[in-house]
Amino acid sequence: MQNIKVSVDAVVFGYDPEEGVSVLLITRKYEPFKGVWALPGGLVLNDESLETAVKRELKEEAGIDVNYLEQLYSFGKPDRDPRNRVISIAYYGLVRPKDFQISAQTDAEHVAWFNMLKLPRLAFDHKQIVEHAIKRLRGKIAYEPVGFELLDKKFPFSDLEKLYQALLGHELDRRNFKKKIMAYGFIEELDENIQRGAGRPARLYQFNKKKYFQLKESGYNFDLFI
Repeated sequence: MQNIKVSVDAVVFGYDPEEGVSVLLITRKYEPFKGVWALPGGLVLNDESLETAVKRELKEEAGIDVNYLEQLYSFGKPDRDPRNRVISIAYYGLVRPKDFQISAQTDAEHVAWFNMLKLPRLAFDHKQIVEHAIKRLRGKIAYEPVGFELLDKKFPFSDLEKLYQALLGHELDRRNFKKKIMAYGFIEELDENIQRGAGRPARLYQFNKKKYFQLKESGYNFDLFI
């Protein structure tokens, strides 16, 4: 007789040009792993879908709504949860952290953003889940411009460069990167500037989602590896 429970866990990525790419974590209020940092998540209720469950858990535990969510992988080692046999369906999401006022609720004690390369000790097998999500995201940005979910609607091109460098883990040839990505036609240069610090004002750009989907529907193949 099976006695298996199903849960959902979410790796939510955020981005700041100065802080880099971060992951949203909560501290657990109860055992097991009381007081230890973990991914937002929990058991799926009998009357809800996986997608509804993960969105509910993110709202209940961290106070955020995530528009971009994608199923990542299933994690089901028999001993991954000391209480029961639990299979977790993991998701990853992309948000702009400054769009939200995060707050710990229900069975979460604290909530915070951590640089994805400087994570604390994590509960359960959540370290493995995060590593899997980082690998997926790094692969995803090579053939689909999902990174724009992490940027402001209007951004200096340097923010896009820093994002790709942070995700890929290496420096870019800035001139070639800009030439290649602008050639796709779904990034528009605006007649607007932004002043940051004492340097020269930077020109702003925006992602044209409609143009991107038109190109995608026409069968255009993207290759964003630099």
